[in-house]
Parts: sequence; C-alpha cells; structure tokens
Amino acid sequence: MLLTQTIRKEKMKLNEGRRNDLRLRVVAIAVAGAFFVVCVRLFVLMILEHDFYNQLAIGSHEIYSQLFPKRGNIFIQDTRTGEEFPLAMNKNYFTLYANTREILTDDQANTDAEKLSEILHYDDEKKLALFLKLNKRNDPYEPIESKVDESLIDLIKAENLEGIYYTRLPYRYYPEKQLASSVVGFLGKNSEGLDVGRYGLEGYWQKILAGSGGFLEGTRSGSGGLIAFAHLSLQPAEDGADLLLTIDRALQYGLCSRLTDAMKEYNAKSATLIAMDPGTGAILSMCSLPEFDPNEYNRVEDSSVFNNSAIFTPYEPGSVFKPLIMAAAINEGLVEPNSYFFDSGSVDASCQKKIQNADGKKYEDTDMTGILDNSINTGMVYVATKLGKMKFTQYVEKYGFGLKTGIRLDTESAGTIDSLYKNSGDKIDCYTATASFGQGITVTPLQMVSAFSVLANGGELLRPYIVQEVRYPNGKREKTKREVIERILDRRTASLISGMLVSVVDKGHATAAQVHGYYVAGKTGTAQIAGPGGYTDETNHTFLGFGPVDNPKFVILVKFEKPERAYSSNTSAPVFSKLADFMLKYYRIPPTRE
Repeated sequence: MLLTQTIRKEKMKLNEGRRNDLRLRVVAIAVAGAFFVVCVRLFVLMILEHDFYNQLAIGSHEIYSQLFPKRGNIFIQDTRTGEEFPLAMNKNYFTLYANTREILTDDQANTDAEKLSEILHYDDEKKLALFLKLNKRNDPYEPIESKVDESLIDLIKAENLEGIYYTRLPYRYYPEKQLASSVVGFLGKNSEGLDVGRYGLEGYWQKILAGSGGFLEGTRSGSGGLIAFAHLSLQPAEDGADLLLTIDRALQYGLCSRLTDAMKEYNAKSATLIAMDPGTGAILSMCSLPEFDPNEYNRVEDSSVFNNSAIFTPYEPGSVFKPLIMAAAINEGLVEPNSYFFDSGSVDASCQKKIQNADGKKYEDTDMTGILDNSINTGMVYVATKLGKMKFTQYVEKYGFGLKTGIRLDTESAGTIDSLYKNSGDKIDCYTATASFGQGITVTPLQMVSAFSVLANGGELLRPYIVQEVRYPNGKREKTKREVIERILDRRTASLISGMLVSVVDKGHATAAQVHGYYVAGKTGTAQIAGPGGYTDETNHTFLGFGPVDNPKFVILVKFEKPERAYSSNTSAPVFSKLADFMLKYYRIPPTRE
C-alpha cells in the first residue's frame, strides 16, 4: 500500500516536471518568435525604410515636400529670342527659432540676444524683446524671425549659439519686384493661415499654380500620434503648373519706365498702359501705376494699388471712342471718309442742353475725316443719327463693351453701357448721342485696346490673352491659340478708318503722337470725370494708336488719371510717340517714310 502511494507520488512529480518543461519550451519559443519579429521589423525600419521613417520622425523638408506641392513658376520672356525670365518663383528661406529650455542662464540668453541682434540688425527695442523671449526657459519652440536669408543663417551657424535652431521652408519670391506687379499679383494668406494667390495671375490661376497636396495615413494612438510600428502609406503631392506669359521683359521695363516718368511730370494720380499684338491678341506689356513690390505687399499704404487699372477700372473714354462709331457707319455704307458735313457748333439731341464741341468751337464745312481730325462732337452725333440707335448699340456690343474680355486675370470689370438700353425705338436719344463721343458709358482700357485692334487687323475682334503656355509637371503643355470672337468690319472699312487715323496724327489734334519715319494711326481722348453733381473739371487723358499702319505690330493705349494739363494732345499723345518709337526700334522695323 505504502509502495503504491510512493509510486503514484513519483509519477505525479514526473508529470509535473514534464508540464513545466513544456511551459518553458512554449515560453522560449514565444520569446524567440517575438524576438525574431522584432528583429525583422527593426531590419525593415532601420535598413529598408530607414530614410522614410527617419525623415518622418524629424519632420524634415523631404517629407514636407512630398506632402506639400511646389507652387508653379511664372515666366516672362524676350519675344525676339525666346529667352525666359522668372517673374514669380519659389525660394528657400529659413525660420529661426529657439528652444529656451536649452538656454540655462541669463548670461547665455544675453549672449544669444546680442549676437542675433547684431546679425539681424535689430535696434535696442527689438534686442530687449528678443532677450525676454530667450529667457523663458520652458518653451521648446519660440519663433524669432521668418524668411531669413541663407547668408544670415551661415553667420548664425558660425556663432554656435546655445538653443538656437532654424528650419528651411519655401516662400514665394518675385525677383523682378515692381515689374508687372499688378499683372502677377502676390501670394498671401487666407483666414486659415494657408497660402493663396491674390489678384492678377496668382489669384486667377490659384488652383493651377498651387497643385494638389499629398497625404500620410497610418494608425494613430490614443493621444493622436502615429504609431511607429503600424502600417503607413504616403500619397505624394502633385506640383503646380508653370505659366509662360506673352509679356516681353524688355518692353515691360522700357514702356513702364517711360510711363512712370511721364506720370511724375504731369503729376497724374495714376497711369495705365497696354501694348497688344493686334494680329494675335497677345499682350506685350501691361502697366498699372502706381506699382508695388509683391515681396512686401503688406507694406503698401493703400490696397487699391493691387487693382490692375488696365482691366479693373472702368472710365468714360471720351473721344478715343469716336473712330469705333465712325468705322461702324462706314461699314454700313452710310458715310465715306470724304462725306460732307457742316458743323454749326452745336446740336440739339434731346439733352438738357445742346451738345457743343470742345471750347465751343465751330468748324463749318468739313467731312468725316475732318470730324476725326478735329474731334468734332457734333459730327459724331450726326454719324450716330445716320446709324440709328439700334445699329449703334449693336456695334457697341459687337466691339465687346459691357462684357469682360476673358483675359484670365483677377479681377476684370465689364464696364457699363446700360444707358444705351434706357429708351426703346431706333431714334437717337441723349444717351446715344453722348455715347458717340465717349460719354455716359464706361469701358476698361483693355476693352478699348481690344476694340482698336479690330481697326488695326482688318476687322476681327480677337480674345486678348496674357498666358502663352501652361506647363504641367507631367510634361503636358497647353498653348493659347489665336481666337477670333467675331468679324465686325470688312477689310475695306478697316483700311479706310486706318487712313483717317493717320490723318489725325499727321494734321489733326494728335500731331504730338507722330513717329519720325513711320505712318502711325491714333486718336486722342480728353474726358471729364463725372462727380456727384455732374461732370467736374478733372479729366482722364487717353491716347490709342497703332503702327506701322501697313502692317501693324502693336496697338498701344496710354491713359493718365487727373493730370495737371488740359488735353491729352499734350500728355498721352507725346508719350505714345516715345513708346511707339521704342517698340519700332526694339523690333527693328525699318522706316517707311521720310
């Protein structure tokens, strides 16, 4: 009995030992398996995916660039050689910051503040503020300065300052500064603090230039952070497209510089210039003064300078509108350049008072060419009467007035021709009569250039454009094609009106617009500015012209707001002469007259 119990106990001990051995084996296998998994995972993390997780861990520029797209560049060109120049680009700057937990003493904070203030050119007030920032002791990220140039960072690095760090970030940079600033716009911040294009090209082409952001997905912990050993997936960003403009860099600089000098000479409030190729609709130069530096857009005194007056600011054009209506009457077969007209000096057009010519002049016996030569208001009322209100309005609409041109710039206005719709019927009323010489309706400078191109190119209204090519990061390119909106005039009419406008320059009110050695066509316009109680004594001066007449290479508009001279024949016309001469020589067009 005792022996049986002893044997039973020994068997139980043996079984228990076997179970313990099994447990140890299981544990050992489990530990070995776990160790193997860890080793494999570490191999993946440390060897195969080392770069990815290393960059992810330190939040470096590489991961940033994969998640955030590069904004597209904007280029202008030399239209003679095809050489391109950046107008808007991305430039790496540095954000300077301090980890104040590493600045352990007041002396160290003072040393850092002294050295940084010297490099960053801080005054005593900013140096004190910097010292107080560095002396906090508990902030791992205390921003000091943004958009620091790399040359300054090199100087800071050489000082080996405790607790001072920097990080590289891309910023928008405009290397040409004020040049074409109203055309390009700028990159600002929206309400959420994100970069967004404002005005001009940056605003209109925001989506194309900005590209699309990437994303990083993974398993998050309870605290919201990414779990290092969990699966992560990265969708890279798609960079924005580049834009190549039709604007010629040399023309932009040369024309706008001359316009700036004239604006100062005439003490005008603002000035506008557009040069366009009438054969294609391509904008060669566009100036809106005063200008601003897009790199420092927040330093302007008046935000109205952001508005491109060439497309944004509608105004009553005055007498530069006359050739458009004269061309319509010729096109309808109602008048010829030598058709007779007697000017009595005034005309009753159902207005509150009779319409008169400038300075109350009376020209008596003349013809249609004389009406343009001498800018006779009463003669234009006669021409409008021959057309009739319905035809008159139809031609104004055909020229594109009252509608945006579709230039693809922010922000374009349409002007207004609403006064032409106030009365029904075909009888000429006061609104139509005054519109015949450019009063009572408003237009933009771009609309006027586009309409004058109809006279210059043989009768076609073209869509003006300023972006020649869009270049996508995948290699795709979209080129802007010449777009005919409508044929408005026949070629004979365009040729006749061009000849009449040569007469205006050769012997009419616009003799100051002459260019030695060339036949150029053009028209002056001096328009009173409307105020709350009617028209004021202040005026807008415009000259519109094109040349050479036998094969026009450009149409130029020059406009001054409130210059301190009486007539555009003394302001816009002589400036046109200088600008046209510059363009003719730039394109090396040989003279065609003595």
